[in-house]
Amino acid sequence: MSGHEGETLTADVLVIGGGPAGAWAAWSAASHGAKTILADKGYLGTSGATAPGGTNFLYVEPDERKREQAVEERLASGGFLSEGPWIYRLMEQAYLNIQLVEKWGYRFPLDNNGNLYRAHMQGPEYMELMRRVVRRAGVRILDQHPALELLADEHGVGGARGINRLNGRSWEVRANAVIIATGGCAFLSKGLGCNVQTGDGQLMAAELGVEMSGMEFSRQYATTAAFGTITRNRLLGFASFYDEEGRIIHEGGPRGDHFFAVQLDKGPVYAMLTQADTQEKRDILRASTPLWFVPFDRAGIDPFTQKFPIAMRYEGTIRGTGGIRITGEDCSTTVQGLYAAGDAASREKTAGARSGGGAYNASWAIASGTWSGQGAAEYALEQAKEARQRNLQAAGRHGLAHTASATVEIPVREVIERVQREMFPLRINYFRSEPVLKASLERLNLLWPLVQGQVGPTATNRVQSREAAAMVANARWMYTAALLRKETRGMHTMQEYPELDDRLNHRLLLSGTDTITFRAEQVPGHQGRHIPPVSVKERQSV
Repeated sequence: MSGHEGETLTADVLVIGGGPAGAWAAWSAASHGAKTILADKGYLGTSGATAPGGTNFLYVEPDERKREQAVEERLASGGFLSEGPWIYRLMEQAYLNIQLVEKWGYRFPLDNNGNLYRAHMQGPEYMELMRRVVRRAGVRILDQHPALELLADEHGVGGARGINRLNGRSWEVRANAVIIATGGCAFLSKGLGCNVQTGDGQLMAAELGVEMSGMEFSRQYATTAAFGTITRNRLLGFASFYDEEGRIIHEGGPRGDHFFAVQLDKGPVYAMLTQADTQEKRDILRASTPLWFVPFDRAGIDPFTQKFPIAMRYEGTIRGTGGIRITGEDCSTTVQGLYAAGDAASREKTAGARSGGGAYNASWAIASGTWSGQGAAEYALEQAKEARQRNLQAAGRHGLAHTASATVEIPVREVIERVQREMFPLRINYFRSEPVLKASLERLNLLWPLVQGQVGPTATNRVQSREAAAMVANARWMYTAALLRKETRGMHTMQEYPELDDRLNHRLLLSGTDTITFRAEQVPGHQGRHIPPVSVKERQSV
């Protein structure tokens, strides 16, 4: 093996990623007797999309009628691509684990009837608690240790290698099981807590041959103040909206699904929280979501009495449903010893073609983390040979120093800016159409050779080069899948195909990095319209 001169550690299970899914995975693996290491690109407890704000959960009491209703609603809203048994499993696991969170010391608020309201948690308190729980379970935490590539041999995955931001030295963890919990891909769109999520884990898995699923369901934007990064926009339900001339275009109450995209496509949009018309209401809103007001206070803007500009910030697969295809109930993949959890994994089994900001995604992080941790621990502890005894090789192939095939250094800044120009514009990614997406995908394909060059020597160079490669890979998968799904379903729309097509009641599985191939996968125990999927050649190059 080449390119490693730093610290080498051994464990039974390595968890890559320190959001809620990674925290639950590490706790679960350690609780099942596995020596566990967690490596995070940032700091476990503060990095990731959950930590800076509040999040809702799918918290359904064990009431048969309520859970059956929740399953039926999700099957329909998810475009019939989810699976009933998985939704039931999700509800039960989230319910049980939220009880644990309360036992561990989280203080849930009371609802209007004086009962504990367990369907919501404040991110800072939640993740601070999870860090303590993970440490108490005996997990070794490696903060500021972004992983760059997996290690593998003929028996499957065997650990990972990365860089220590604190001293610039490389690190290596050898482990017979690895859980990828690195989150989704938001393309450095500056959504609060999302800039550590650049699709690194998806690229690492794809380099071992793992398929991606649901990547077309990635047309997700969040509405923010134009000068802010906070994407929790519940408070905009109290706002009136205005055009550039100050004319009201919407005054309180529900808005259409595409309201902001349509209005911003016409021109600038401004908001003011006019529906909070008493000091009591304003105090309640400030107390319930204090972080939301921070950028306004810094800018000297009173959102209750002054108009402020609105923007839409791209969130990609963080609030989408696409990611690493999982094959087992323990969130295993087609590679022995490799598991995926949280937003890094495809959430189609529970969310179908539509997820959202909390609820299903947040509960999926809890459940998939728990399942993958147990599965990884059991698998690792069954292996006769320890990972340190295996002949492991680095599996990374793109945006890495030891794989460079060209003498020219990767133009990281240029690559990232060009990817963002394809992913951020509403006219490309939100109002999707075949000719526009095809042209964009052609431009993205031209970027792929650029991430095969030389990598700069510093830790920052190495991390950013890998991030650039991961973002290009994820963008190509997204638009490839979007062009294959010639219909409108869930959060994927296509201008030329405005209706759901019953012949496409299947999932799209993509594989490959240099050449992307696809195949169709019928939904097991398909529920809904019971129409077989349209015939697709088993393997076809795109």
